[in-house]
Amino acid sequence: MALLALVSRFVGKTFALWVLGFSAAAYAWPEVFLPMVPHIVWLLGVVMFGMGLTLSPADFAAVARHPKEVAIGVLAQFTIMPLVAFGLTRLFDLPPEVAAGVVLVGCCPGGTASNVMTYLAKGDVALSVTLTTVSTLLAPVVTPFLVWVLASQYLPVDALSMLMSIVKVILVPLALGALVKSLAPRTGVWLQAGMPVASAGLVVLIIAAVVAANQPKLAQGGLLIVAVVAAHNLLGMLVGFTASHAAGMPLAQKKTLTIEVGMQNSGLGAALAQAHFSPLAAVPSAVFSVMQNVSGAVFTSYLRRRFG
Repeated sequence: MALLALVSRFVGKTFALWVLGFSAAAYAWPEVFLPMVPHIVWLLGVVMFGMGLTLSPADFAAVARHPKEVAIGVLAQFTIMPLVAFGLTRLFDLPPEVAAGVVLVGCCPGGTASNVMTYLAKGDVALSVTLTTVSTLLAPVVTPFLVWVLASQYLPVDALSMLMSIVKVILVPLALGALVKSLAPRTGVWLQAGMPVASAGLVVLIIAAVVAANQPKLAQGGLLIVAVVAAHNLLGMLVGFTASHAAGMPLAQKKTLTIEVGMQNSGLGAALAQAHFSPLAAVPSAVFSVMQNVSGAVFTSYLRRRFG
């Protein structure tokens, strides 16, 4: 257990490098990673199962203890990033598939990587976990609705089909993970110890598979996508900080909201884009995963130097 905890901390601190390294490898040798493309949804399901293993009644009790902070965080998550995404697609006049992909990742809930970044930044980890959990549970309804409202002008959006996909890839694995933890506590503890490393590895493989599937298109228009996604990520963090400051939150919670708003479940975005739009629409999610982990690492390093 101690070794697994040590490995988990190492992977958490170096996650951005793993994403960058495997993305570069997938770009250089796409044929190695292409066989994983059909299995993206299943890989994400395993990640969500791991998250289910971490759920406890305390996570939901935290909502009752901090209703204001949770409400502000969830509202910011599902307004700031979708609207910033939509604005950027209009500003840069992106191709329909890319625009839909940018909007989709903006409409996704927070990702578990934000919990790691919040911990490293000495933010409010309990609030971070609560926000990730609540936004993830709301995602089956909120994400398809927002994508339908904001992206249907670019590509046809079957919101009901997307809702069912999210139920299968999020709610069912989450429920299974929570059930295992409840009915077989020892097994749950054993699995939970290794899931952070496994989840990080699977997310890296998902992103690498998306990069491999779109290597030729990335070579042609990759710089524009990188620029838009970087702007999306950084603006999200900036507006998240502004919202938390305006709400009068203490520093630890400002750090948390900044990271939670700016970091999305890009693995979910890639899986949904692959299933409901096109491989090209999954590229913004793949690029977003790289950008958010780099910006998150830089941001947490700055905070540790600035505030200790």
